[in-house]
Amino acid sequence: MTSNYFNLKIKNKISPFKKNIEIDSDKSISIRSFLIGSICQGVSSAKNVLESEDVLATIKCLRMLGVKIDKKKDGEYLIFGNGLGSLSARRNVTLNFGNSGTLTRLLIGILSSTPNLQARIRGDNSLNKRSMKKLIDLMVKFGAFFLPKKKVQLPLKIISTEMPIGIKYKAGISAQLKSAVIFAALNSYGNTEIIEKEKSRDHTENMLLENKQAIKIKKINKGKLITVFGKKHLNPIHIKVPGDPSSAAFFVALTLLNKHSSIKIKNVGLNPTRIGFYNLLKKHGAKIKFNNLKKINNEYRGNIFVQSSKLKPIKSSKIYYVNSTDEYPILFIIAALTKGVSIFKGIEDLANKESNRIKEMQKILKQIGIKSLFLKNQLKIFGKGTININDKNINVPALGDHRICMSAFVLAILTGITTNIKKFDTVFTSSPSFLKIMKTIGVKYEIQK
Repeated sequence: MTSNYFNLKIKNKISPFKKNIEIDSDKSISIRSFLIGSICQGVSSAKNVLESEDVLATIKCLRMLGVKIDKKKDGEYLIFGNGLGSLSARRNVTLNFGNSGTLTRLLIGILSSTPNLQARIRGDNSLNKRSMKKLIDLMVKFGAFFLPKKKVQLPLKIISTEMPIGIKYKAGISAQLKSAVIFAALNSYGNTEIIEKEKSRDHTENMLLENKQAIKIKKINKGKLITVFGKKHLNPIHIKVPGDPSSAAFFVALTLLNKHSSIKIKNVGLNPTRIGFYNLLKKHGAKIKFNNLKKINNEYRGNIFVQSSKLKPIKSSKIYYVNSTDEYPILFIIAALTKGVSIFKGIEDLANKESNRIKEMQKILKQIGIKSLFLKNQLKIFGKGTININDKNINVPALGDHRICMSAFVLAILTGITTNIKKFDTVFTSSPSFLKIMKTIGVKYEIQK
């Protein structure tokens, strides 16, 4: 991972702006492009890939597992897959997942049903603190082993199973766990059935749908039944990655709360399972429009147009969590700068992200005089609207959490409060162009090595 650690200092408020921008490519789809391509039979391709630390960690791990990956001069990647069960590594190789929870869960899904494979797996300090108990329990059902026994955090040793058998799984709100099950199921004997009642991100299913012999999706009641047919040949995939709606959210929030401003964000992924943030804000007075919609690779994409808006306090039920998980830190900033009491329900899983995002965001809001209360799985934020910046400073410690760094950055430039953010380089795990784009909008900041 990068050794170019740096801190950031912000002390200037942003001016009104009217801009057209393009944001970084979607991280979730970029990572899945390489993982799926590596287990297909033949040469897959991925265009407009996000070249962030998480994606580069994915490429590095796959190469260590024997996958040939080439980058062409035009930026397109070619992934030379040798089919299901083809990944291999020297015994006790160490795979470093960096900061990426997505890579961790999805690749472990693939490895669990890859025969004759043993590997040591680890992440950075932030990832190593996160519980992997649910993932481990699921992969054990397929037959994989993890050592030391009863340990639920990285680093660990994974020993794959020789005879993976399909399972039945009731999916929760985690798209990553659902995807891990799908990946393990692809190389298992028999069929795996996944019942999903709460619709989570479905990029994995969408990207596999070209291989109808391997996966079938059927609507049932308010959810769906995903059937994965094990040991089926996978044809190569060809993906063009759209812009990341989660990265776009920070520019949307900035525009909504900055007077006399507007922004057009081009070519953003608008998958219905990823736009809870936008739907929630529109419900509370945000001027947000989607246009030029089209469907590519079974995924909707289009442009987002946003104007400064007078927002009402946010009332977010738990149904929004699954489709806007990554955007909650910036939602908390919006709530703090909107007069009135905002309420966010069903958010307890935020405690097991790159950091405890509930506690850490409460600490940031407290520094600017914003009261918040977390009780019975709901967070209340007592928004003030206008913040008096006298004698206030914001200090964000080195949490290894890109979304908190980005949220604190937006808070700083909207209020003009002097802000110091430690180890801001963690933002490059998901959005390497974040600072560059902010600069084009007129934001000023100091990088401190």
